Amino acid sequence: MSKKIALVAGALDLPFFTRDALRRAGWDVFVVGLKNFYDPQLKPDMVVRLGGGGRAVRELRRRGINTLTFVGALGHPNLRDIRPDLWSLGIFISILKHQQGYDSMAVAFTAALARRGLNVVAAQDLAPELTFETPGVQTKTQPTKTDQVDIKRAIEVSHTIGAADIGASVVVDRQVIAVEAAEGTARMLDRVVDMRQKMTRSHGVFAKMTKPGQDLRIDIPAIGVDTVRAVAAAHLRGIVVNAKTCFVVDKPAVIKAANDAKIFIVAVE
Repeated sequence: MSKKIALVAGALDLPFFTRDALRRAGWDVFVVGLKNFYDPQLKPDMVVRLGGGGRAVRELRRRGINTLTFVGALGHPNLRDIRPDLWSLGIFISILKHQQGYDSMAVAFTAALARRGLNVVAAQDLAPELTFETPGVQTKTQPTKTDQVDIKRAIEVSHTIGAADIGASVVVDRQVIAVEAAEGTARMLDRVVDMRQKMTRSHGVFAKMTKPGQDLRIDIPAIGVDTVRAVAAAHLRGIVVNAKTCFVVDKPAVIKAANDAKIFIVAVE
């Protein structure tokens, strides 16, 4: 297998950590920044707009690159602003034919790229250091028996809403108090912070789990220091994620922030 790879970079810090981890793993990384999304400090090798995939693919083929990985946030781009070129238009048509939800669109996208000779891979498979590689408690703070009950319930609910392609995140404090929908994880946590401002003791958990059938080459769950801060502000006891599949953006900083806030992080199979 060629060790050349194109990293297609969206917003926030994850592309930086992914690029560096892939290089440490021996990959020759060609960075493609998505216009209006990538951080300029990333200094990508080329920049393309959403809908301008044809130019990027021609450059990748010229360089002998047929392996891609996608990282970084896109939010909800306005489709009217994409203005697809002919190559990208073919991709969009393939996706729209299978539009039944976010998960099915991600699968359709990777399948359309595969038909065009482009192999999409999950960055966490190539660089496992980007995740919690071993299941278990990752922090000094340990969950109590009460926390374990909330953890079990949160995992069950996450799988239920994930199977329906609703979201992947949930907050449980003896009962379900929030589930992620179209607004995304950060805004869901903002709602929980607002609801629990007057609390004086912490209890309950936040879970961000892999959805059944989720295409982890495109749609990758992630947590970072901001997640830890939001969980602390919401007076929650801890965080639950999947081992090996959930990105941890700046893992040492995340663990330190959790330890400082006396929050536990549990990674589960």
